Amino acid sequence: MRKEIEKVLDVMKADYSEWAERCSNNTGMNMTNSRAEYDDGLEVREGSRYYKIISNKGDQRTVAGFVVKEGHPKFKEGDLLMAASWNAPAKNFARGNVFDEESFKGSVHWTGIG
Repeated sequence: MRKEIEKVLDVMKADYSEWAERCSNNTGMNMTNSRAEYDDGLEVREGSRYYKIISNKGDQRTVAGFVVKEGHPKFKEGDLLMAASWNAPAKNFARGNVFDEESFKGSVHWTGIG
């Protein structure tokens, strides 16, 4: 599963890079340091039921989303869930699944899963 979570992080990094490029083109600001800071600031923490994806940028830490570790009555292993709070995912519906690249590409952004 770690390999699939890395794919999610790669999509987040690519999305951030595209956003930073648009900002650079529109404002003339150099976003190179910002890209490196974002890429280096992504981390994954393993909990008992979920993997938590955390974004550390500057002095701001946010939960980008959760990945279901094991099957659950409502969710499958690998389901992507939006964050409801620092410690809990939104449990209304999955936004995609790490084992199905097409299902998560549209719901994973640099700002998080959603």
